[in-house]
Amino acid sequence: MSQALTVLLVEDDAAHAEITRRNLASLGERLGELVHAQDGQVALDFLFGPRRLRPDLILLDLRLPRVDGFEVLRQVKAADALRHVPVVVLTTSNAESDVRAAYERGASSYLVKPVDFQQFVAMMRAFGAFWFDHNRWPHGG
Repeated sequence: MSQALTVLLVEDDAAHAEITRRNLASLGERLGELVHAQDGQVALDFLFGPRRLRPDLILLDLRLPRVDGFEVLRQVKAADALRHVPVVVLTTSNAESDVRAAYERGASSYLVKPVDFQQFVAMMRAFGAFWFDHNRWPHGG
């Protein structure tokens, strides 16, 4: 892939954010920029505030302070400039109601974070391989 991608990581757990950051950083030049929002309101500020971040991919936790992930997802998919952006839910919830609600709101994928550290690392490596090596992206998104 020749296009470096911008990723918005919306994650309030510092350890989970660090695991994700390290695994995405291992993608090298394929990752252009990783922007971390610690809660849903910060994510909305990045997306709709003065900076108007236009990520190529959003990694979104559901259980967030201030504004939850479902509301972030709803606003992203309601915005003309953002509705095309893939949103991958990355959460600890395995509840069928959460999975259904995320897909109904336009999630592209739903990943449950493993409790085991090594399994989480392995999942993030597989995620990176799929999204950055195998998945096709529109140019000029």
